[in-house]
Amino acid sequence: MPPEDFAPIRVSTDALPVRERLPFCREVVGRKLVKLDVDPLSDAPFKAEATLFAWPGLHAASWVGVAARWQRGREHVADGDDSLAIVINRSGTVTRSQRDRDASLGVGDAAVILHAEPAVMTHSQVHYESLSVPRAALLPLVANIEDAAMRMIPHTNDALRLLMGYLKLVHEGLPLATPELRHRVVMHVHDLVATAIGATRDGTAIAEQRGVRAARLAAIKADIVARLDRRDLSPAAVAARQQVTPRYVQLLFEREGTTFSQFVLEQRLVRAHHMLTSMSHAGWTVSAIALASGFGDLSHFNRSFRRRYGATPSDVRCAAQRT
Repeated sequence: MPPEDFAPIRVSTDALPVRERLPFCREVVGRKLVKLDVDPLSDAPFKAEATLFAWPGLHAASWVGVAARWQRGREHVADGDDSLAIVINRSGTVTRSQRDRDASLGVGDAAVILHAEPAVMTHSQVHYESLSVPRAALLPLVANIEDAAMRMIPHTNDALRLLMGYLKLVHEGLPLATPELRHRVVMHVHDLVATAIGATRDGTAIAEQRGVRAARLAAIKADIVARLDRRDLSPAAVAARQQVTPRYVQLLFEREGTTFSQFVLEQRLVRAHHMLTSMSHAGWTVSAIALASGFGDLSHFNRSFRRRYGATPSDVRCAAQRT
């Protein structure tokens, strides 16, 4: 069962004696968490690390380990889990087999696995990620889900790229304080999974309005925050990196009741405020902080900062130093 606060579960063999690592992985990971058997494929000491989280409607895992063979056999599929899983190769070589079909994944590629049927995965020393969603969640969006078994999703697939970026933001702390927010994020992931594996025309239209749009906006915001100090931060520059049109970028913000420029200004002010109140930047001048936050005009920075926080940058710094 997942923790009450839906925090990730982290599992590592590093602290165990070598002889205990494989039995531990078979018992805890293979029988209790993901229902798989594992056999090492080399004489090297067994080693594995995993991060797993589970919410209603979504299970995800990140795995780093030595060469091994994982099998979900008939005794495992009797557990009644009918989820559809996507496995994404981050590094190394991965081969998945199901329904007499094999799929070798290059770095960044993904494959679809049906939990209700036996499957095998072999890999070298590897880092891969997986996520699984209930079959029922995809039925309104995807026709003939069983046909998706072992379907390859290349790393160039736009929906896969959005999905991985969205999950990265979730792992890094996307606000999920309420059940409503968690439900919305899970629904967005369902939409992105359906789009990546091949939604129907109606399903594509639904997913585009929900999960795809949300993931694109999240990716655009992350792009902006990563480049706040750039003078060329513009809708056109962001759109080029995100492979959309500048007008689409603007429309996404308009639907949130704001604009691209307003979001950029707010994030720059937030960064400046953080730096002014941080001891690690105590030796920086206000001008240097303004510049590092993306402001080329000190007067504009001072006016905007005072309007946002009700105090000058110097006043905020002094107050922070007194506490």
